[in-house]
Amino acid sequence: MGVLPCNREGCENIMCARYSHDFGYLCWECFNELVGLGVKTDIAAFLREKVAIDRNPDASRAYFDEIFPPQHGSE
Repeated sequence: MGVLPCNREGCENIMCARYSHDFGYLCWECFNELVGLGVKTDIAAFLREKVAIDRNPDASRAYFDEIFPPQHGSE
């Protein structure tokens, strides 16, 4: 099995398990991001859009938790 790089601009992930005959390989992180954007997303435009540098959801959650702290009785 060879290297299967993600076809999204700027994504350095390899060994991608998802493949489209029209768009190429997609890693799980980019796939999850695409799913979150919804079915009306232009896939070709999404693939041309550079990947955000920060792909650490734990750090992002901690950062945004500081800005938007949960109110008492929630979460």
